[in-house]
Amino acid sequence: MLGDLNKKELIDLLESQVIGRIGCHSDGETYVVPVNYVYKNNAVYAHSGNGKKIKMMRANPKVCFQVDQIKDTFRWKSAILWGDFVELTGEERQQAMQGIIHRIMPLTSRPSQETSHGIQTEEHTSLVVFRIDLTKATGKYETHNL
Repeated sequence: MLGDLNKKELIDLLESQVIGRIGCHSDGETYVVPVNYVYKNNAVYAHSGNGKKIKMMRANPKVCFQVDQIKDTFRWKSAILWGDFVELTGEERQQAMQGIIHRIMPLTSRPSQETSHGIQTEEHTSLVVFRIDLTKATGKYETHNL
């Protein structure tokens, strides 16, 4: 059976996953890339080193975010959300970074040995921490009693 996710199911999906994909578009080019994230208060929080996606989101803050949970070919959930990129500074940046670290680190098998994209190194201060303020969302699912 195919169906639409309701608002609660969309939020449950966002809260249960840690990897999503950001789609950004700038200067005639579209770019989609996976990121670790945390969902809170109708926003997605993530971090990145300076690079292509940050440059593109700064140029055009209108972005798309996609997350899914796939059990197999006939049992899955997927959400696509739209929103605005906002670069964080100060206390909000620090709190977002702590939330990301607390969400990601328990999922590694060797937390003391993992740098998780630079979040435990001196480069921590050069990371761009941002949120996507969500403005629109849609979700689908498929289930089968096999």
